[in-house]
Amino acid sequence: MTEVVVVERRKYHWPEAQLNFWLIIFLAAAANVLGYFAFFVTVQNQMEVGIPWLFSYAVTVSALAIIFFILILILISQRQLLPGIVIIGSFILFVLWLTALIETSIQLFGPSGSVNGNCQVYVQGQQFKGQSLNTLAWLEQNTICNCWKSAFAWELIGTVFLLWMIVMAYQVNNDNYD
Repeated sequence: MTEVVVVERRKYHWPEAQLNFWLIIFLAAAANVLGYFAFFVTVQNQMEVGIPWLFSYAVTVSALAIIFFILILILISQRQLLPGIVIIGSFILFVLWLTALIETSIQLFGPSGSVNGNCQVYVQGQQFKGQSLNTLAWLEQNTICNCWKSAFAWELIGTVFLLWMIVMAYQVNNDNYD
């Protein structure tokens, strides 16, 4: 006697517009954070000073986020994007990004010797103009200050978007996404 086994595959319906928007913004966040902290590492190397753990950590975490992004694209192209994979991956990245965000905010807005405080005293308070080495140095310092602020903003955006992806994947899993 032969036995017939019926395998039923469940299809998950992802909201295309929200998923595409999430993918674009999250890729931008991960790429920007990777770029800013790689730039900070380059500056530290050029100045021959130590590299804080945050810089290497942020580069690694944003690289992992880009790998996760590529994995999601591969799964989408094969029509095998499962909410469980997205929830687990997004949660792990959320914890890692939140850690980077907290440390960046401490370094940027901390109580003493913060990056933002030093930028206000040594950069925004002393603007140079004209064709001189001082102007070039001021422009570089101003760029570094602005990169810190932008890196913080992109980390915040990435962290919020990871939380949004966890919620969206949960709703897709329960078939109650509007």
